Amino acid sequence: VQLQAYGGGLVQAGGSLRLSCEASGDSFSSYRMAWFRQAPGKEREFVSHINRSGTITSYTDSVKGRFTISRDNGKNTVYLQMNSLKPEDTAVYYCAARPFGQSDYSYWGQGTQVTVSS
Repeated sequence: VQLQAYGGGLVQAGGSLRLSCEASGDSFSSYRMAWFRQAPGKEREFVSHINRSGTITSYTDSVKGRFTISRDNGKNTVYLQMNSLKPEDTAVYYCAARPFGQSDYSYWGQGTQVTVSS
């Protein structure tokens, strides 16, 4: 599967952005989907994931209550709604897909830059 992430940009602190990640192919609903991010000089970190049906989500503590992950299996797309953005949210955001029955995220998008100014 190929993943294409988009929707990043420059926003002021307190603002919002919605990231989208569109997957190619016809097996999108068989993948757990996730968002990761990597800030300059830091390791890539997990942000959020959503199960195949979209009924179970998980978030890293720093984004709980501010970010919402969702998916539309009919459109082969996963979203990350980011509200109340903070400068520390500045990073390249990546979407990833984990095939059913596997423990690792095997497929990665190219990343989209999110910059939050103070």
